[in-house]
Amino acid sequence: MRDSNLKLVAFLACLAAAPAAAQADFQSCLAGLRSDALGKGISAATFDAHAAGLQPNNAYEFLDKQPEFKTPVWDYISGLVDDERVAEGKAKMREQAQWLAKAESLYGVDRATITAVWGVESNFGQNFGKMPLVQSLATLSCIGRRQAFYRGEFAALLRIIQNGDIKPSSLVGSWAGAFGHTQFMPSSFLRLAVDLDGDGRRDIVDSIPDALGSTANHLRKSGWVSGMPWGFEVKLPSGYSGGSGRKNKHPMSYWSAQGISRLDGRGLGEGSAGLLLPAGADGPAFLVTRNFDAIYGYNASEAYGLAIAHLSDRLRGGGPIRTPWPTDDAGTSRAERKEIQSLLSRRGYDVGTPDGAIGEKSRAAISDYQSKSGMRRDGRAGSRVLESLRGGR
Repeated sequence: MRDSNLKLVAFLACLAAAPAAAQADFQSCLAGLRSDALGKGISAATFDAHAAGLQPNNAYEFLDKQPEFKTPVWDYISGLVDDERVAEGKAKMREQAQWLAKAESLYGVDRATITAVWGVESNFGQNFGKMPLVQSLATLSCIGRRQAFYRGEFAALLRIIQNGDIKPSSLVGSWAGAFGHTQFMPSSFLRLAVDLDGDGRRDIVDSIPDALGSTANHLRKSGWVSGMPWGFEVKLPSGYSGGSGRKNKHPMSYWSAQGISRLDGRGLGEGSAGLLLPAGADGPAFLVTRNFDAIYGYNASEAYGLAIAHLSDRLRGGGPIRTPWPTDDAGTSRAERKEIQSLLSRRGYDVGTPDGAIGEKSRAAISDYQSKSGMRRDGRAGSRVLESLRGGR
């Protein structure tokens, strides 16, 4: 077991057995955070007004539960890129056409990609997250692994507050500290956020233009090349066992010589790319360029990058991924997941309000239903569960 995990176990044991002692440990850590912050130019008044006397929250519980690393890729993609999100994204592109055009002109990133990041990160501003950022980042700075990283983010957040760009009351977000329409971490905000609407403040929470411009700047600084596609789906030759990997880039002529072709039979074009096989050689395959790497730089997950890239294609009028995923229990859209929840609710399961978001209650209900129906118990809201529930309406 890693040292950070041992510290977490010890902290939790202390919290259960002797809350006062555990709280003293946290307050001692908080005092250290204060000293660090003051050394980085954060005023005592800023720290004391927003962080003094904090209590830890449960942010550390999510450290090893990121969905892009735990969820099968076909579930991850189907839940993030569906007809509903495509329609919403196209409407948002019309609604924000002026600002998307400005961001596109200034930073060279096309509007479909900017909008796709917005859709994946916050469902176009509908889901910022609800956790108080100061409390979460203080907790993660003192409990669990990666404490040094989160201490830097904690200080960066206090810098944002001190600079006055964003109202402190608006600083809520994910358990890890990401916030706003396109979910920047505080350090990324300080480096990359821009004031696209020209009001004198960089505000990715209450200003959609600033969020869109900041996203475009983030991608540009991550290496985005204007006019270059992120990549495209390809067909592998039967029994392909050659090289792959996002970083393993070769000229398109190399991949053509390996028997790889576009789905429509056209040539692969110019430039270089890596071969991405998110589910192995039996599933969909993609040749990805430097622009995919720029998307990856936003959040270091290939499934995440593929979701944004694919959504951007759908927003340009493209269709679904054509090669079937290598599973006999395909992923479901948000509408289908909502239907699963509604059908479970009719059977007396407590899943909360059906909303298409599969949380602990829904997973527990699905697991119980699977057991009673003779299905493999895994808690997945897959197509097999949906068809079974539909059959027993």
